[in-house]
Amino acid sequence: MKRTRLYDTHVEMGGRMVDFAGWELPVQYPTGPTVEHHAVRNAAGLFDIDHMGQFEVRGPDGERFLQHVQVKDVTTMAVWDAAYSLLLYADGTVVDDIFVYKLPDRWMLAVNAGNLDKDFAWLSEHAAAYDVSLTDVSDKTYMMAIQGPKAEAIVQRLTDADLDKVAARTALRMDVAGINLLAGRTGYTGEDGFEFYVDADQAVALWNRLLEAGKDDGLLACGLAARDSLRFEACFPLYGHEIDAATNPLEARLGWAIDWYVPFIGRDALLKTKLEKPQRLLIGFEMVDRGMAREGYPIAINGETAGYVTTGMKSPTLDKFVGLGYVPRAYSKVGTEIEIIVRGAPKKAVIVKRPFYKPRYKEA
Repeated sequence: MKRTRLYDTHVEMGGRMVDFAGWELPVQYPTGPTVEHHAVRNAAGLFDIDHMGQFEVRGPDGERFLQHVQVKDVTTMAVWDAAYSLLLYADGTVVDDIFVYKLPDRWMLAVNAGNLDKDFAWLSEHAAAYDVSLTDVSDKTYMMAIQGPKAEAIVQRLTDADLDKVAARTALRMDVAGINLLAGRTGYTGEDGFEFYVDADQAVALWNRLLEAGKDDGLLACGLAARDSLRFEACFPLYGHEIDAATNPLEARLGWAIDWYVPFIGRDALLKTKLEKPQRLLIGFEMVDRGMAREGYPIAINGETAGYVTTGMKSPTLDKFVGLGYVPRAYSKVGTEIEIIVRGAPKKAVIVKRPFYKPRYKEA
């Protein structure tokens, strides 16, 4: 199993280490995932996300190459813009969901940990037709995130950059606590904050300085459990749950991320799906009967199994048992009554509006 540079730090802090996508990472600290979750919603949380991968694209055909392999129109991106996007197979299903950064001298892609090798192989195959160089810089680039309503104020104490002028979904290069890094005003918690890309040798120093700077604001180190509940409340998809190689973006309700006029791989198949309408859709639901929906539990409609749960848990912010799952399109409307089969027993639930928690981002 792989370990990040912060492994010893996590152990010293009492982190409970688990295997996640081949990495030994903290699922929680002694504070517990619920406390960590609330810290991000009300103050700030610090996450070690170095298990994620980073690729660099350079060369004269960089823009043309990216216009082919992902769904965002990168020709509309200004230098320092960051955008959520998708890599798709020819049949329109999802290779991975990613972030694309347009930097002054290159492009950078942030990819999911469990898909790193697959993504790099898939991109390399298509890069062969273009005058580009594709480089996996994951080992030397350390990734961590600080998220929450107090994140900006905490980081501002450690930098001369005017963070109030940094809009959501943009990036900048700056010094934080004397450490030069790339910062993206992005995240996957539903809160404002930054994702830092820093030289791996500086990771421990940056982590400690951030925790010290934010201790009086309620900043907490947060593990994987809180990260999952935070993204879940905001209804952000997680690869292997809401999206995968058997799922297309339209049924996952990610059509908003697609620039349809871009000639990306999978476009023809998706246009057909768009015309014919997807046969199933991702829905959010709230439990009516007592019970917790979990990944893989069947969803029944009129007594017949019709779908399945992709993620389910008790929402710390709402204090309700909620979930995400797929059902036939005809039964996907808000207010529709469904049943979740919990350990063989049907439990009543109702489809509700998504997201469960409305994300709060920096206003432009």
